[in-house]
Formats: sequence, C-alpha cells, structure tokens
Amino acid sequence: MSLLRSARFPAIVLLAAAALGLIVANSPAAGSVDAVMHAELGIPGVFELSVSHWIKDGLLAVFFFVVAVELQYELTSGQLNSARKALQPAIAAAGGVVLPIVLYAVIAWGSDAAAGWPIPTATDIAFALGVLAVFGKGLPSGLRVFLLALAILDDIVGIVFIAVLFTSGVNIAALAGAAVAVVAFGILSRQLDSRARVLIAIVLALLAVATWVLFVLSGVHATIAGVVLGLAMAQRPALRVRHELEPWVNVVVLPVFAFSAALVAIPAVPMSQLSPAFWGVLVALPVGKVIGISLLGWLSLRIGHRGGPPPLSFADLLAAGALGGIGFTVSLLLSELAFAGEPPLRDQATLGVLAGSVVSLILAAVLVSWRAWHHRRLTASAPKTA
Repeated sequence: MSLLRSARFPAIVLLAAAALGLIVANSPAAGSVDAVMHAELGIPGVFELSVSHWIKDGLLAVFFFVVAVELQYELTSGQLNSARKALQPAIAAAGGVVLPIVLYAVIAWGSDAAAGWPIPTATDIAFALGVLAVFGKGLPSGLRVFLLALAILDDIVGIVFIAVLFTSGVNIAALAGAAVAVVAFGILSRQLDSRARVLIAIVLALLAVATWVLFVLSGVHATIAGVVLGLAMAQRPALRVRHELEPWVNVVVLPVFAFSAALVAIPAVPMSQLSPAFWGVLVALPVGKVIGISLLGWLSLRIGHRGGPPPLSFADLLAAGALGGIGFTVSLLLSELAFAGEPPLRDQATLGVLAGSVVSLILAAVLVSWRAWHHRRLTASAPKTA
C-alpha cells in the first residue's frame, strides 16, 4: 500500500494511462471504446449520465475532495496558515497563471479557440511531486514546500474557473438543497468521535452522495461538490478519509480520467494547420509557467527576505516553474469544459495539454536533476561540524 501512496508510482501510472488512451483512440478499437464512453448508466428515466460524465463528474469529484482536504489543512495548520507564508508562493502562482493566459490569448486572438484561455493555468500536484521525487534527491526541503503551496494555489484558481466560468442555467432550488446538505455534512462530521460513529459515517456517506447529485442537478459542475465537502469536513476525520482514499485516487480515479481524457484522435493535418487551441496550450504551459513562476517567484523571495539571501535561488525557481508547467489533470478537465460544444477544438486543446505537459515534464526532469546534483555537491563540500 505504501507504493500506492508514494509520489513516484502514481505519476508513472498516470502517464501510462494517458499514453494508452491516446494509442487506443488512434487504433481500430477507437469506435468500440467511444461507444462505451457514450453509453448511459444510472436509473432509467430518473438519473442517467454517460460513462464519460460519470468519470469526469463523479470520479473526479473524489479527487477534488482529496485536494480540498489538503488545501484545508495547509490553510489552517500547514504551509499556508498565515498571510505571510502564503504571500510568496501566491505571487509566484499569480505569475504562473497570468503569463500563460497572456501567451495563449496572443496566439489564439481572434480565433474560435480564444475561449480556451483558462486551460494552461493549472498545475498537476501529483505529477509535479512525482517528478520531484524521482529526480530531486538532495534538493532543499524549501523547494518542495514552495512547489506544494504553488500547486495548491494553482488548483484554487482552476476550481474558481470551473465554478465561475463553466456554470450556466443554475437551478437555485437544487443548489440550495446542496448547501443544506453540505452544512449538515460539516456539522455531523464533528460528531464522528462519538459512540454512534458507524451510524454517523453512513449518514455522512449518504449526505455526500446527495450533495453530489444536487450539484449535478443544479447546473454547477459536479466536481465542486468534492471541493465544498472537503473544506466543510472536520479536519481530523477528513485527514483520515483522505489517507484511505489516496491509493484509490492514485491508481483508479486519476488514471481512469487520464485515459478517458486522452481518447483523442490525432488529426491528419500538417503541423501548420493545427488550431491555435493546440499551439496556445503547447506554448503557454511550458514557456508561460517557467517564465511567470520563476520571475515573480524570484521577486517575491527577494521582497520577503530583505537583509539576507533568499532560501531558493533563481535556478531553483526555474525548476519549480518547469514542474508547474505539468498541467495534466485539471488542464485536461478545463479543456473538456472550455470546448464542450466544439469537439474538434477540444481534441486539439487536449493534445496541446498532453504535449505541453510532456515538454514541461522533460524540462523539469533536466532542471530538477541539475539542481539536485548542485545541492548534493554543496552538501558534500560543506565543512563537517563536530
């Protein structure tokens, strides 16, 4: 089980699942898999969703619950529990959001692809930490902390975009019902240490399902249900639930989503005829993230450490920026939402996410390896103290 919780293994599984999805979509099996993805499941005439929607709206809500629990912990007890601690990675995260948007907008300006500007703003926490674990032996702990805070803040931005930009025709009654269920869930979760904890746990599970269904019916994207439940749950039981869910998220939820999102047929057109949706994401993820995060991160660390050297060098921040360019999970979801009614643009944006994330992954592997070697050499040459 420890292997399933490690940073390295899930990143490898995620990449393999995406590669498999891309291979299947460009093989003779593509038609059969597509038919399965569009098959309706649920209670006929009452509540039905396609397999694709069950994955995107259902399974991914579990992933967002886990992210929200980690966010709640970091905001209350961890690395972001004060404005001062959150300021520096927040400034770097702002650079890693704004510059990719600008680059994408410049490339896609005036085209049908302009609506895809939120796609390159996300950072995949699991993937970035996986690359850091594989190639970053010897790096200062401050870089991991900085990257974790950065990725969490990026995810907050992605969650806000999903909630604000991709919600239409809201059913107020269903949303109000979801709000009541979330409040009841939060209150009841604080009674889990009582003698009736088994009964309470069952009721909490039912409330969680009810919240998700009500979000689906409300018109607000269902993954937000996972976010609000993760933030509302009492911290101690929430961390226990996160611990139990983590292996399932790593080897089932994220790989299944990556496989389904990567079911994209590679267009048989010359590179020059690919849409700005592809080029915008391909450029904005690796280039925008590296430049935005490293420049604003460097400025934030300089401002926050007057009178002494900053804890991370500009070269370390370049490595963090490259890691930030691995958009993957949330970027894939954003591409699905941004071009939901335009499958050709959605597919090209998805290819851009995959290609941009792979470019960022390779660049990050090189930069992280270099910085790890540099810090190991510094540690080896440092004078030993008695």
